[in-house]
Amino acid sequence: MQEALLSRFLRYVQSDTQSDPNNSTIPSSVGQQRFASALKQELTELGFSDVFLSDSCCLYARIPATVADTPVIGFLAHLDTSPDFSGTEVKPQIVSDYQGQIIPLGATEQLSPEQFPDLLHYLGKTLITADGSTLLGADDKAGIAEIVTALHYLLEHPEIPHGEIALCFTPDEEIGRGVRGFDVARFAAQWAYTVDGGAVGELQFENFNAATAVITAHGNTCHPGSAFGVMVNAMTMACRFHAKMPLNDTPEHSCGYEGFFHLVSMEGTTERAKLVYLIRDFDKQQFEQRKQWLQDLVEKYNDELTSGSLEIAITDSYFNMKEAVMPTPHITDIACRAMEMAGVTPDIKPIRGGTDGAQLSYRGLPCPNLFAGGHNFHGKHEFVCLESMVKAVEVIINIAKLTTQRYD
Repeated sequence: MQEALLSRFLRYVQSDTQSDPNNSTIPSSVGQQRFASALKQELTELGFSDVFLSDSCCLYARIPATVADTPVIGFLAHLDTSPDFSGTEVKPQIVSDYQGQIIPLGATEQLSPEQFPDLLHYLGKTLITADGSTLLGADDKAGIAEIVTALHYLLEHPEIPHGEIALCFTPDEEIGRGVRGFDVARFAAQWAYTVDGGAVGELQFENFNAATAVITAHGNTCHPGSAFGVMVNAMTMACRFHAKMPLNDTPEHSCGYEGFFHLVSMEGTTERAKLVYLIRDFDKQQFEQRKQWLQDLVEKYNDELTSGSLEIAITDSYFNMKEAVMPTPHITDIACRAMEMAGVTPDIKPIRGGTDGAQLSYRGLPCPNLFAGGHNFHGKHEFVCLESMVKAVEVIINIAKLTTQRYD
């Protein structure tokens, strides 16, 4: 199983599947479509049933039940990698029997336990990294490899009891569009798990409430030689507005259940400038208060202006899945028991982000998140532990077994 898992993962990460936030199509990149098509062929050849690739690049498949009258469950992972760092020509490298040393990433980069102390949790283990010029793509090709490996193992071992199991690999999760084209009725599962978490043992069923605020500054341009009393510099307006934002209410100053405002982009000209903020909070009431506070700040700033103006548009992205998952505690109970059976201690913690499962949970498919084994996602220091990936496969198989025994 480990050899098959490793081979599959190394092959998957070499497909460039970066999503593109500037492209409105789904999928947002050709690479995702190519990868999904290759996976479709692989699943068909492995003997999966009902293999279907939708127009929105959602790849569905199933394996039949070996035990009747068992709930249909599902597993999901996403095809794309983050647009934050290059995913082109990924060159994975394997570090066997890791002993705490600095790991060179190409000629100029390195992975150091001084900077990343989590490395020291993996002494004697096998680590996989990229070469410093790209991200690795364990987010979430580790999840894809683990799901395929686990379900193929179940196909090859019909003596293992399990119900019918659905899988789906979705596009554009990293840019928040992954499940827009997801067909809950086609998936036809009572509940599911995304395999998109980090370190071994992670189990997550709480995530941020999330929104995006776009603030547009409207100015007036003219020749700078005749600008007196006429020019209104939109970029200056935008900078002065940002200076009114709370300095410490940001991602780099928050942790645990603390929310934040995050300026993710700013661009503009004298005539027009734009600020884009992420709004995040675990508590729904505080989330709504954050949105209102930002709207009020824009109105107050406009009142202070003698020329020019700001406008704000806020769009909700997803909500905390806790409210949708907690009424069905057996889903997380089964996941915890499955980890314990695999010798893994469950580590229940909130996601300081979101998953496809957050959106799906509010569409009637409760969907907590399981670990996939990776660290340092979205950058050149990303790595994954092979032994953690094997444990993820075991947990998926154990969940399938346990579902035949207890589900209410």
